[in-house]
Amino acid sequence: MTRTLIRGATVITMDTQGVLPRADVLISKDRIEAIAPTLAADDADVIDAAGCIVIPGLINAHMHTWQTALRGVAANWTLPEYFKKMHAGLATVFGPEDLHIATLVGALNQLNCGTTTLADWCHNNRTPEHNDAAVSGLLESGIRAAFFHGTPKPDPKPGETPFWEVPHPRAEVERLLKQHQSAELLTVHAAVLGPHYSTLEVALHDFRMARELGVVASLHQGGGPARTPGGWEVLEREGLLGPHVNIVHGHALDDDQLGRFCDLGMSFSAAAESEMSQGHGHPLTGRLRRLGRAPSLGVDLESVLSGDMLTQARVALGIQRSLDNVAHREAHGGIPPTTTVPVIEALAWVTVEGARMLGQLDRIGTLAAGKQADLVLIRADELNMQPVHDAVASVVFQASLANIDSVMVAGRWKKRHGRLLGVDLAPKIAALNASGRKIVGALGLA
Repeated sequence: MTRTLIRGATVITMDTQGVLPRADVLISKDRIEAIAPTLAADDADVIDAAGCIVIPGLINAHMHTWQTALRGVAANWTLPEYFKKMHAGLATVFGPEDLHIATLVGALNQLNCGTTTLADWCHNNRTPEHNDAAVSGLLESGIRAAFFHGTPKPDPKPGETPFWEVPHPRAEVERLLKQHQSAELLTVHAAVLGPHYSTLEVALHDFRMARELGVVASLHQGGGPARTPGGWEVLEREGLLGPHVNIVHGHALDDDQLGRFCDLGMSFSAAAESEMSQGHGHPLTGRLRRLGRAPSLGVDLESVLSGDMLTQARVALGIQRSLDNVAHREAHGGIPPTTTVPVIEALAWVTVEGARMLGQLDRIGTLAAGKQADLVLIRADELNMQPVHDAVASVVFQASLANIDSVMVAGRWKKRHGRLLGVDLAPKIAALNASGRKIVGALGLA
């Protein structure tokens, strides 16, 4: 059948229809045809979703999926340790096959956790074969993916040009764009160094490249002193900033810069749990909210923490409420009269804002007629979620991996009744384990 009718669920659309206590969702091929309290479709495959909450597919706006085989290895590292032991150490051991299995299993785990779109920020790809291996893992998984082509960050050997002086390899981005221009679920973008981690000449080259190729330019900002102080001002004067530029973390931006960048339509991706763990500082969430903006969220590093995006929403919401509460107590001597951040904002950070960052809000991020059928069925009739008084709060604060019953990408089920479909996980997990042992063993960390 090419039509599916999801019947009798609570539907959180994150769109103009809001939250529907009981509704049907009709899907035709890869798109949502209709959402209404009652729908009829005699030719559809009917899914009884009583007791379920349907949400838009979650969007992981920033993850280095190549680190999946290194889960937990960096759990006790601060950012300087991470740079030294990961980029100048473990990363140098990876072959293409390591990128393939890590990206494949990492993407499958994202689907398992309810993420339907993954922004894979791949910056351990020293050859075209490494790129092809990573992309093939994304395609094999069946997830909707944005492949952000990055560049490795090893310590330069004597006589080598350091990575921060090397322009982004435009020809390789062009090759990937051409090779995958007809891909249904894959887009290609650029994970550039930016002025914080490169020379001004490199930053100018990379930002011009992204603008000319029509791709999103995503970059890390923060984590130590900038290599090019004043670089942002030059990029701004050159007219190279705009909605296609995505800043990850952003802690080194002052208030004036942040305000100007918001006015230019630039997007921001926070990784709240990772940032707090490794020493970046507090997430940008509150500073953005004061400017009328919001972040997208990413897992960042599975070498440090869990890949579950609902956890990221919960952590980001919790830390911002805590910061606001402390600020109010210091200013007024007591607890605020009400919460500062409504819970629905946290769900928007992992749906709407991720789609906005990728320039795909017209296709994904909310549930509405005409949009891609990317959605998640959450079993809300389980012990940990009953009773449900507020569906949004239940999803963000009560739901866990155990409640992710079904996941659909572009109208195709990727997970049903708690199990991934069409994939034999045992050999893939075995290959992931072998890869991880090889990598950490080579550096004496086994």
